[in-house]
Amino acid sequence: MPAYLAQLMLRLAAGMGELPDAFRQRHTRYLLAAQRPEGGFAGREGECDLYYTSFGLRGLALLGQLYGTPAERAAHFLTTRLSQYETVLDLVSLIYGASLLQAAAGIDVLAAAPPDWTEKVDSTLTQLRRPDGGYSKTNEGYASSTYHSFLVLICLQLRERPVADRAALVRFLLSQRGEDGGFREIRVAKRSGTNPTAAAIGALQILDAVSEEVRQGAIRFLAAMQTPEGGLRANSRIPLADLLSTLTGLLTLADLEGGDCVDSRAVGRFTQSLDRPDGGFRAAAWDEVPDVEYTFYGLGCQALLASPRWTPNQE
Repeated sequence: MPAYLAQLMLRLAAGMGELPDAFRQRHTRYLLAAQRPEGGFAGREGECDLYYTSFGLRGLALLGQLYGTPAERAAHFLTTRLSQYETVLDLVSLIYGASLLQAAAGIDVLAAAPPDWTEKVDSTLTQLRRPDGGYSKTNEGYASSTYHSFLVLICLQLRERPVADRAALVRFLLSQRGEDGGFREIRVAKRSGTNPTAAAIGALQILDAVSEEVRQGAIRFLAAMQTPEGGLRANSRIPLADLLSTLTGLLTLADLEGGDCVDSRAVGRFTQSLDRPDGGFRAAAWDEVPDVEYTFYGLGCQALLASPRWTPNQE
């Protein structure tokens, strides 16, 4: 079975093919223009990094444009970062970016890795494991994180490595579940969030541990996160929707066969309201400029809503 991220890209690609050519071309131009001379992508400030480069590559791959010179330049950038990752998020961004380039352009970035690279990656992940069965954000972190446990699972899948003590990891993830059916990011968090819930459900799917009770609870929680704007918000204390929460929430609802629990037309209107005429997506109503991360989220939302697998509720 394909890895979680590979399945995700296949699902979104099916929807992207249903969207107008002009839409795809406009956002392709935006992403190609956002690629820096060194081959990577950056946020709104600062230099290229692995995180934003991963989103730039995901956006181009989704649009079917990850090949030729842009792909070669991106591969060069990733090659220079093979020994410069600092967090598990950097590591996942590096490995996933490399896998996209391999699949879309036939470029093997990891062939240039040092001989001891595999052992160092395994050591990095092992050091993040905590007694409660989850994984923390850093080596120094005491508390396990729902999101970073999901990231480690993704990294293991991409590298075709087994999951150590699956049962303990499942117990940790389920311990993060709140009475509202959503999941917390860390144990001491006061409320569930859309993104931790998406991460927990994604991880439990990989581990084949989503019960009917968990499924129904997560659907109820995520449906309640839709705002009058049409998008989904990060948690119950935040009044405004954003594209990150909207995409992760929608993907999770699709996985749980709960897409009919939100107003799809309203989601579409919200997403379109953040689409810039010259390409790129803003993060939310309060935002003023686009970036490559939120552009991927916007593309993903539009593609998912257009996907043949999406079950709409068009109130």
